[in-house]
Amino acid sequence: MDMNGPPGSGAEGNALRPPQETYNTRTLSGYGSAASSIRAMYNSIPGSGAMTPRTPAIPVDADGERTPLIGEQRRGIDEAEEGERRPAKGDRPPLWRRKSTWAKVRYYVPSTAWIPQYSLSLFAGDFLAGITVASMLIPQSVSYASSLAKLSPVTGLFSAAIPGIVYALLGTSRQLNVAPEAALSLLVGQAVDEILHADPHTHPIDPNALSLAISTIITFQVGLISFLLGLFRLGFLDVVLSRALLRGFVTAVAVVIMIEQLIPMIGLTNLEHVLQPKTTLDKFFFLVENAFTHAHKLTATISFSALAVLVGMRSFKRVCRQYWFIYRLPEVFIVVVLSTFLSDKFDWDQDGVEILGSVPINTGSSFLQFPLRKITLRYLRRTTSTAVLISVVGFLDSIVAAKQNAGRFGYSISPNRELVALGAGNIAGSFIPGTLPAYGSITRSKLNGDLGGRTQMASLVCSTIVLLATFFLLPWLYYLPKCVLASIICLIVFSLLGELPHDALFYWRMGAWIDLALMTLTFVLTIIWNVEIGIAVSVVISLLLVVRRSSRPRMTILGRIPGTDRWKPIDENPEAEEDAQGVLIVRIRENLDFANTAQLKERLRRLELYGHDKHHPADEPHRRDANVLVFHLADVDTIDASAVQIFYELVETYKNRGVGLYITHLKSGPRRSFEKAGIVGLLGEEAFCKDVASAMARVEQAMRERRSTQEGGWGATST
Repeated sequence: MDMNGPPGSGAEGNALRPPQETYNTRTLSGYGSAASSIRAMYNSIPGSGAMTPRTPAIPVDADGERTPLIGEQRRGIDEAEEGERRPAKGDRPPLWRRKSTWAKVRYYVPSTAWIPQYSLSLFAGDFLAGITVASMLIPQSVSYASSLAKLSPVTGLFSAAIPGIVYALLGTSRQLNVAPEAALSLLVGQAVDEILHADPHTHPIDPNALSLAISTIITFQVGLISFLLGLFRLGFLDVVLSRALLRGFVTAVAVVIMIEQLIPMIGLTNLEHVLQPKTTLDKFFFLVENAFTHAHKLTATISFSALAVLVGMRSFKRVCRQYWFIYRLPEVFIVVVLSTFLSDKFDWDQDGVEILGSVPINTGSSFLQFPLRKITLRYLRRTTSTAVLISVVGFLDSIVAAKQNAGRFGYSISPNRELVALGAGNIAGSFIPGTLPAYGSITRSKLNGDLGGRTQMASLVCSTIVLLATFFLLPWLYYLPKCVLASIICLIVFSLLGELPHDALFYWRMGAWIDLALMTLTFVLTIIWNVEIGIAVSVVISLLLVVRRSSRPRMTILGRIPGTDRWKPIDENPEAEEDAQGVLIVRIRENLDFANTAQLKERLRRLELYGHDKHHPADEPHRRDANVLVFHLADVDTIDASAVQIFYELVETYKNRGVGLYITHLKSGPRRSFEKAGIVGLLGEEAFCKDVASAMARVEQAMRERRSTQEGGWGATST
């Protein structure tokens, strides 16, 4: 295509400017869709093959290229001259540049794209989804804060509101619900408990203030870590850790939470404070010894009755999915309201049942405080490992939930922008002392989409309702039994355990013994030691497995297809055979870097002596040493400095052994690296061939010359 004007001028410039994509509020198409942008740009370029009713016939030359019209050429020249005559100062930027800047703003702040074009027709579904999720989230957040994190219930509510608002403005997922999670709240609670009881002879003056400080610094670090991971584009972390590891971790956390919550459900909280069991195993044996002898009967009856009602209602809703008015019933909210009413009516608190009581909105000396203060910095180093663990686990859960909903509703998400949004939400939440880390939930996000949530407005509605409940609803929950909150958490445990049988059977059928071992190891270590040790050891093992697999360069031996000049891998093509004795043709099937090139010498030597057969290092070689080595490097697009250095040493070693070396299909980038490193000078230009056929022709010619030289030498000797 001929371009005669400056970029952005004339018809040609207009054609090549980025299309301004709009957000279709009816179909939700166009928002974050890369495919639609590409199609729009392709269709807008003259000569691209896309014709519209207003597209004139465009002359094409013999080679298929568009021939510029004379008028267009003249117009492009006139516009270029006019552009040169325009004054440089005082001009406004071109329209397409201003639009491009605004497009970047919409990319990094998605709310600037969907809020101005939001349609009221979507509000009914978003509002219903928001209020239903909020009715489930309010008691859950209170439960997580009071039962798992050992904090005031109000901190859980603020954690369910503030990060959700920030994420709705910055996140790319339309259905993701961001709030405290059971596993993450448990990690915070363990950190708080460990620090408060680190020295049994020292008692803090105000344990509540210290608990708020510990939770605040953890949440701030979690937000900062997530934000920096997104800023440096490390969103690929979700593909590093295996699903087996996550399944083992989630299963172990579910068991830990269930054991923790059975204690208040049976009414053994006071006895626990006396005996103080430490580990999960200690608490399990504590339950076995005291469940039938010291249980509070009324508390146990209320707990398991509430749990039975929750399970029954959830099962009933699953059966009646076709009836929307049944499926949208908030069973958690109904049980909370009903149990609070009955507790007040029958004075359960006077019969020894622990109730929530008065919950003042008290977060310290002031409502908003800078998270980095003297009292919080004191615990910075001791909580960093917990913060890193929460950041990784929280992001993995969030990205799984976000991808599920993106695939379900047909839009794309960005893991890096998800990290930035989640990090910003947690940083904002940490300004309210005591808030818990908040990440996306698979269950709540799925429910959000099922109930009609189609944009982030559903999260804004949910967070607004949670904030209203924080200031106006808590006094109404004065008589709420704490054992009912424990029952609600146990209901979450059933959801966490729900996918274990399916995944375990799948790995068993597939013979994935490494995945099964990793899942079992994560589970056992988490139960025996603690959650941090379990996930940390498993993450290290998972990363070691990734490094081990990536450090082994993928190489194969090529053989000729009989009667042709084509060479194929002999381990994949039975008809391919090595027809030249002493010649080894090796194809390297990936880019070379410092990680996978470290074992290049060893792997190449094994191929030379044993081929593709499995062998033990003590076995006798199956093949002879190669006299000629041909490298097929068509798959090597990049090679770093360390890899070039190792390759130079490899080539030098083989050359000193008298092995002929040839390199084929070498691309321009790796060739420049070879020239700078001296490999080209070491081997000579004749060692670099276009393809394997050319290299084999030179090998055969060299063999013929060697034979004729040897025959000539023998003839002279006989004479």
